[in-house]
Amino acid sequence: MADGSSPVAQRTLRRDARRNRDRILDAARELFAVRGLDVGMATVARRAGIGVATLYRRFPTKEALVTEVFTEQFEACGAVLDEAVDDPDPWRGFRSVVERLSELQATDRGFSAAFLAAFPHPPDVHAGREHALRRFGALIERAKAAGKLRQDFVPDDLILLLMANNGIIAAQPAAARAASRRLAGYLLSAFRSGDPEPLPPPAPLEAHEVR
Repeated sequence: MADGSSPVAQRTLRRDARRNRDRILDAARELFAVRGLDVGMATVARRAGIGVATLYRRFPTKEALVTEVFTEQFEACGAVLDEAVDDPDPWRGFRSVVERLSELQATDRGFSAAFLAAFPHPPDVHAGREHALRRFGALIERAKAAGKLRQDFVPDDLILLLMANNGIIAAQPAAARAASRRLAGYLLSAFRSGDPEPLPPPAPLEAHEVR
């Protein structure tokens, strides 16, 4: 009979641990995307169908869970900025950062909160975020030098944009994305030096959706 120290039992335990981890991350992604980071660990455990003690064994803190959930998005954010900086047209690169980050935020309410969160990140995530912000700063300077971006734009204005975009609440994801594109269009028009660009189509929003 196999006991807890046998190779078969150990492999079973590892499979169970991986399965629990995947269930936790899937549940947390779903909850954070819809409700942001104001979701308790007990709620995540219930959605995952596991006990709270099991959740805390895998993720001792909420910060550890949030970081793990959004690792791919952090990497995607860095890739967006790298592509933008490599674009020979600095305004097009700047615009793509604003548009793509706004859309990502509109479809995943937890991501921007995680990116801008004050809690400590592991060194690799913190370094990646700082690298992304430096790349965005370089993109700003290129766009200004090209005469496309107003001279008084500062990197903190991106945070201001994300704060405004985070206020978009719509009943349907498609409406949220449309509203986010419209808002980004208005703000890009304000950021641009010279003649404004045409705005995206209006979003199908209702007054009762205002919170």
